[in-house]
Amino acid sequence: MALLLPVLVLLLLGIMEFGRAYNAQVTLTNAAREGVRVMAITNVQADAVAAAKAAASTLKITDTNPTFTFTFTQGATSYTTCAAGRQVTMTMVYTLDSLTGIAGPFSMRGKGAMQCGG
Repeated sequence: MALLLPVLVLLLLGIMEFGRAYNAQVTLTNAAREGVRVMAITNVQADAVAAAKAAASTLKITDTNPTFTFTFTQGATSYTTCAAGRQVTMTMVYTLDSLTGIAGPFSMRGKGAMQCGG
């Protein structure tokens, strides 16, 4: 028992960390998709960030975590605004703290893309 229990506990903690990280990744991707949808329709970055934060309500959101990046492209050309025919991409970068403290914090990225104008 003394030899096997530490291995089983480490395995259990690893499964818990992986499950939590996977859940956070799915949440980030869905939040980025919701934020980019709002950005494509309204063209207001503050509303898109608010929608993404609301969609990621299960994560511990702070003022600086996650960070948001918007890019607007049409073909190979980059732009600074969302206009019809362009594609907007929203990237959320979130730092997930370790549940057990054994592993360091994890940097995770959620990304969503949609054509501007709906």
